[in-house]
Amino acid sequence: MTALASETERRRSGSVRALWSGNPWAVVQRGLIAARSSSWVVVLSGFFEPVFYLFSLGIGLGKLIEDVETSSGLVVSYAAFIAPALLAVSAMNGAIYDSTWNVFFKLNYGKLYEGQLATALGPLDVALGEILYALLRGLVYATGFMIIMQIAGLNLAPTAILALPAVVLIAFGFASLGMAVTSYMKTFQHMDWINMVLLPMFLFSATFYPITVYPEAVQAIVMALPLWHGVELIRGLTTGALSVAMLGHVLYYVVMIAIGLVFTTKRLRTLFLD
Repeated sequence: MTALASETERRRSGSVRALWSGNPWAVVQRGLIAARSSSWVVVLSGFFEPVFYLFSLGIGLGKLIEDVETSSGLVVSYAAFIAPALLAVSAMNGAIYDSTWNVFFKLNYGKLYEGQLATALGPLDVALGEILYALLRGLVYATGFMIIMQIAGLNLAPTAILALPAVVLIAFGFASLGMAVTSYMKTFQHMDWINMVLLPMFLFSATFYPITVYPEAVQAIVMALPLWHGVELIRGLTTGALSVAMLGHVLYYVVMIAIGLVFTTKRLRTLFLD
């Protein structure tokens, strides 16, 4: 038994199997089972927020506003302008909620990850599993919002169907980075920092008006924000204004996902295995 324990410890501390066992879906399955007892009112609240914005601003205020020109030069109604932005926000909300508050509780109070890492699962399994679970919520929110856009006639091109895989990419990016940041949080007060970042990003990422209204210096700051890349990617797909610049938006999220996975994996290993 002593030899077996030492061999297990050696593998977990130095080999690739210490990081990855190839079973992140075990973490996703655990999350889905736990979700059965959750309050669905709380879960759905993240979906309704962008819907309310769409109806109050896109349809209500949109009656008083003339058509808006997108960054690609296409002129669309105000509702069609903000709807894809709110679709990106919906994906962000779903992914961030699970990868921050839920992860924070599991990490600091539920002690869930300590138990998971005591099994054959490695920190990369746990990190990727939690991120995939958060991604599912973001996808559910975005799919529901996409249906509302279709009913309201705000999907202006056949390429709008590609917004769904784009939404998965956006949710994956925010979930990865959200979990990485949360792994360094120690108190509930620290979690307020996340809202301090999300709210300005939501308001200023060309969500409700074109980025051209800003001075050039401010435009550079906005274009560095992850939500702006998601907004531009989704807006191009739903309006049919495709461009090579979209590849840059995709690459931004690929890098964001990689950074989030690396930092989360290293952090979990440092906390529970080293």
